[in-house]
Amino acid sequence: MLKLRLELEARKTLVSEIQAYFETERSETLGELAAGEVLDFMIQQLGPVLYNQAIRDARVVVMQQMERVEEEIFALEQPIFRGAR
Repeated sequence: MLKLRLELEARKTLVSEIQAYFETERSETLGELAAGEVLDFMIQQLGPVLYNQAIRDARVVVMQQMERVEEEIFALEQPIFRGAR
């Protein structure tokens, strides 16, 4: 399984968002370390689910593109006449 690695700035932003959420929604103060642990847990639990959905979404887009390419290739075929001599 691929391990998700966040850029430092993205991680800092997410940790801050988690802290703000806990403060606003739960009236709990969460330290940076605890918020980082929540983030790591959520990534571990949700990461594979979100990744698999993204793969399924990408597969649909690729298949649609392949169908269009196939139609365009068939449109390039030239008719073959075996008419009178």
